[in-house]
This record gives sequence, C-alpha cells and structure tokens, in this order.
Amino acid sequence: MAAREDVDLPYPQYLCPVDGRELPLAEARMSVTCAEHEPRGDAVQFTVREARSSDRRAIEQICDRAWGETEIDVFGRTFDVLASENLVAIAGKELAGLIALQVHQGDLGIVMYSVYPQFQGRRVGSALLEAATSAARAKALPAIKAAVSNDDLPLLYFYQRHGFSIAEVATGLLADKLGYAGVGFAGIPIRDEIRLRRPICP
Repeated sequence: MAAREDVDLPYPQYLCPVDGRELPLAEARMSVTCAEHEPRGDAVQFTVREARSSDRRAIEQICDRAWGETEIDVFGRTFDVLASENLVAIAGKELAGLIALQVHQGDLGIVMYSVYPQFQGRRVGSALLEAATSAARAKALPAIKAAVSNDDLPLLYFYQRHGFSIAEVATGLLADKLGYAGVGFAGIPIRDEIRLRRPICP
C-alpha cells in the first residue's frame, strides 16, 4: 500500500473545498449550501474488500493518523482495530478508507471508520458503510451501531443521512476520560460520546 510519510501532525482530516488545503480538525469549518452546490470530488475508481494480512501496515497508518493508535475507546470499552473485522477501500494501490467492525452487545459495532481527505465526497465512505451493513445482515444481527464525539458534526451528519438514529448520549464521557475537554472539529470542545444505531431489515 502506498502511504504518505511527509505529513506533519496533527494529521489533516479534511480538504478545503475552495482551495484544496489540508485541514486538521480544529481548523475545519462547516458551511450550508444547496444540494446543487454541495462540494463533490471527481469520481474515483475503488473497490471495497475484506482486509488482508498485507494490509496491516496501511491499517496501522490510517489508525495512527486518525486516532494516534490502533486501540480505540468506544461504547464504553477498548477495541483493538487489528483484531477487528476490517473492510478496506482500495483506489489503485492506495488505501482510501477503512471501517473496523466488532460484534458488541448483539449489534455490529463500528469500532473505527476513516476515509483519507483526498477520497472524501467520492462515495468511498458510503461504500464502506454499505459493506458493513451487508456484513451485519450476513451475521443475522439486528442492527449496526456507531459512536461519534459531540464535535464531529460531519460524521454525525453522515450517519444520520444513512439512516442512523441517536440511541444514547454518554454525557461527559470523553472529557472525563481525558480529564479535560479537548479541542475538536472547528474548535468545539470534545465532551460527549453520541451513540447511533440503525436496524437491519431481514
């Protein structure tokens, strides 16, 4: 897998739709547009498949750039992405995105979900989520669930647009864990974990 080694921390999570500049979380902003002017990237050819052992380094790297590690705290416990059922989106020879899944309390939980900035807005994220939904259906699980921090408005928007409903809010969980409210998307203090769920139709 091709990987960029020249990126300064914090790793950019988004691209500016006006000038293409890479944006870390705190520098990103949202704007409201009509559907006709919604920013969209050019079409990109990619495939979604189950991760292979040869993908391990690329998975470690996307985890490191999104979260700083492969162990992710979500749903009140710690999950190891490397021990998860991982689905990857591959564009050419490059990792475009990852969705890591584990069964948790009877549902298929999204442990980690990330799409590199240059592949956002090109249906990569939607394809990964569709593949995860198919995995839940194949396991005969009743629902797929996800969690986002309260600041992550783009991901909260994405999940709700894809049929998820807010099921629970763990108020103060993230700030309590860190001992302070970190700075997140657009400078919003990170405090709460918002948990979402979408039933899977048989």
